[in-house]
Amino acid sequence: MSTTATVNTETPRTTLTSRPAYRVTGLRVIRSEWAKLWSLRSTWITLGLALVFLVVVGVIASTQYRSQFNSGKPMDGDFADATAVSLALFGTTFAQLALGVLGVLVTAGEYSTGMIRATLAAVPRRLPVLWSKSLVFGLVALVVGTVGALASFLLVSGIVNGTDAALGISDPGVVRSLLGAGLYLGLVGVMGAALGALLRSVAGGISVLVAALMLIPGLVSLLPSSWQDDISPYLPGNAGESIFALTHDSTTLSPTAGLLVFLGWTLLALAGAAYRLVRTDV
Repeated sequence: MSTTATVNTETPRTTLTSRPAYRVTGLRVIRSEWAKLWSLRSTWITLGLALVFLVVVGVIASTQYRSQFNSGKPMDGDFADATAVSLALFGTTFAQLALGVLGVLVTAGEYSTGMIRATLAAVPRRLPVLWSKSLVFGLVALVVGTVGALASFLLVSGIVNGTDAALGISDPGVVRSLLGAGLYLGLVGVMGAALGALLRSVAGGISVLVAALMLIPGLVSLLPSSWQDDISPYLPGNAGESIFALTHDSTTLSPTAGLLVFLGWTLLALAGAAYRLVRTDV
């Protein structure tokens, strides 16, 4: 009696579990840029410096104003027409440098480290990277600037209470000026990010930013007065200052006009960055 053994030669089937396909969406790119922003130590340090500049410089300026007011002597030129708002926003010049420099680092920093290659490999369409970086940092700068301006004003109001500079939060134009300062600093952050992406150099981006906001207005002041009146109000720094200035005259733009002009400069920088990002290799 013989037994026939049946051998199953069929190859065993293996079940392969494929990973789900993830699509690159705008929200996911924004989340990625949000995570990268807060993973950097420089973000925390620079944002902290911006807050310190806004609050501490405002307190120092208001303390000096109070001292001169109590002395009974004529006020220095810088304090002759000072208000609680102008004293509270005295540190905006320094805060804009901190936020603008950090904006440049957000974009140009990836080019200097080479990390931009990995970023663009994950987002091949490229432009969503620029929009997301600008949006994320612009919103962060907006919040920091607004919180710093409000905190500075509350402290300054207590210091200059009972003086000619005293103002309350409910006085005309105060809220508009404080929110305008936050909006201006947010746009400065976006402009810094755009310049970093356009020039792809940290040093170059910072140099152009400082020149646009601070150096060029000083150079224009050397021109004939008739030219100054036509050019000066439309420069980025001067147009930005008119956004949060409490009072205006014939030589400055209105808050709305200043906002539109400064927004135009910011969009111009973004357009240049977008063009280079699409047209040239990393």
